[in-house]
Amino acid sequence: MKKVIKNIFYIALEICMIFSIIYIFKYCYDIYSTKKQSNLLNDISIDDIASENNENSENTENIENSKTDVIEEVKTERMLKVEKLKEENSEIVGWVEIENTNINYPVLQAADNSYYLTHNYQKKYSKSGAIFLDKDYVWTPPSSNLLMYGHDRLLKDIIKYKDKGFYDKHPNIRFTTNEEDANYEIIAAFYSRVYYTSEKNVFRYYYFVNAKNEKEYNEFVQNAKKASRYDTGKTAKYGDQLITLSTCSYHTKDGRFAVVARKSL
Repeated sequence: MKKVIKNIFYIALEICMIFSIIYIFKYCYDIYSTKKQSNLLNDISIDDIASENNENSENTENIENSKTDVIEEVKTERMLKVEKLKEENSEIVGWVEIENTNINYPVLQAADNSYYLTHNYQKKYSKSGAIFLDKDYVWTPPSSNLLMYGHDRLLKDIIKYKDKGFYDKHPNIRFTTNEEDANYEIIAAFYSRVYYTSEKNVFRYYYFVNAKNEKEYNEFVQNAKKASRYDTGKTAKYGDQLITLSTCSYHTKDGRFAVVARKSL
């Protein structure tokens, strides 16, 4: 009897080891896949794009003239690369980056706000998911707030904005589409959480995508500034395009951390 129990124990142990190895393999592959996303733009050759779009004289001219206009080169190349990336997945709407951080990823938009919680930019299953834009954001005319979500494995660096010293070194967010390459100045960074429906007079920043009127817009900005851990010295006025990055935070149950920025003039 003891021998039978011993054999069962060893079999159970072996099964546990097999599942552990599988889990570790999947975890490591997910990290590798996530890291690979951040290099996508670098992997795209601007020379290949130029040759493929040789008939597009405007794009070719911009690239050739870039030798005398460095800023135009960066903007033009980046926009063209995003456009090229969209060929792989039409739901890629842009690229978000905070310089000198780990935030450097494609942004996707689906018909719901759940798909890219568990899928990457290639629509393959991934625990890390992807950074995605709220489904309710409308591009034409543009909604008030580019509300983006992502797991902390992708957006964990925004939690570093809890310290003003980090903000001082990283005051901007860059968001590029195939139509525009824009810089956003951070106006607020704050802890929050997902509130119960019964809770009143709370700041549900995660519902704000498009302002119905000037009052609603100003209330969002004021609440964000009020919740912010420090004053950035920046604010936004009605009509300014906003961008909000939101991720999970474990300071409380259903915790969140968010950074709000306005498009630079």
